[in-house]
Amino acid sequence: MPRCRGCPSPSSPPSTPRPRPTCGSRGSWSPVAPSPENTAPSPEDTAPENPPDDAGFRVSLGVFDGPFDLLLSLLSKHELDITEVALSRVTQEFIAYLTQLDPDEELEEASEFLVVAATLLDMKVAGLLPQGELVDAEAVALLEARDLLFARLLQYRAFKEVSAWFARCLQREDRRHTRAVRLDEKYRRAAPELVWTHTAEDFAALALLAFAPKEIPSVGLDHLHAPLVSIREQAAEVVSLLRAAGTLTFRELVAGVSQPGVVVARFLSILELYRHAALSFDQLEPLGELTLRWTAERWSEENLATLGADYDR
Repeated sequence: MPRCRGCPSPSSPPSTPRPRPTCGSRGSWSPVAPSPENTAPSPEDTAPENPPDDAGFRVSLGVFDGPFDLLLSLLSKHELDITEVALSRVTQEFIAYLTQLDPDEELEEASEFLVVAATLLDMKVAGLLPQGELVDAEAVALLEARDLLFARLLQYRAFKEVSAWFARCLQREDRRHTRAVRLDEKYRRAAPELVWTHTAEDFAALALLAFAPKEIPSVGLDHLHAPLVSIREQAAEVVSLLRAAGTLTFRELVAGVSQPGVVVARFLSILELYRHAALSFDQLEPLGELTLRWTAERWSEENLATLGADYDR
């Protein structure tokens, strides 16, 4: 894992902490003397763990020289202007860095760099665009996209810090081992002795039951392949009921019908009969009771020949 910019290497002599730049106007920086709070060792620095090595991708730019992770940290804290970073030079240095890695490490590092580089490129494009008054929806969408990219960068840093924390925990817990001991004698004496109550015949019956052929379960397909319902036949039934009663509600027409397909077919046949001016209906309120009346003066069974032909294809 890359070392922070101000931390000395174990093999290098201690040096005076370098002044940290603070964000002012664009392109202007003022050095700030390190405060005692910044120079005090943190609990993580004093923890008895293996210090991270200096191996990792480093960049050398006009405005920054150090590990790539520190560059991301400065950009996320707005201590470095993204427009001052030459991403093409960062990419060239990263390609040169990949030539020094093993094939497995090269694939992992390249995948990680592509995600971060794409985010930084979009952030730089958004930072170079004019920041005038927003007059259209496209500019607003651009700002939202920039905020989303910045959130992705923070998420990347969070995942990387969590992975480092997991690595430290695994390294620390690797020194702990369990001790296998037998149960204390007083607890062993308290446990009751095992008493067999089954005979050999009982075990034989259990084995016969366990190895007996199982009945193959059958799965019904009636609910998947419902029989087709003829609109013409249901229309004939509706005509017969309405001509006999004169006026019926739809609830009375489907009384005693248990199949949903038949209910739907009778409703469609009512629509077909209404289109042929054979009946009329009234509905006093939305989703209320539907009352049907037979109004055809001349009707013959031949009219049912073509009724519902569009549905019976």
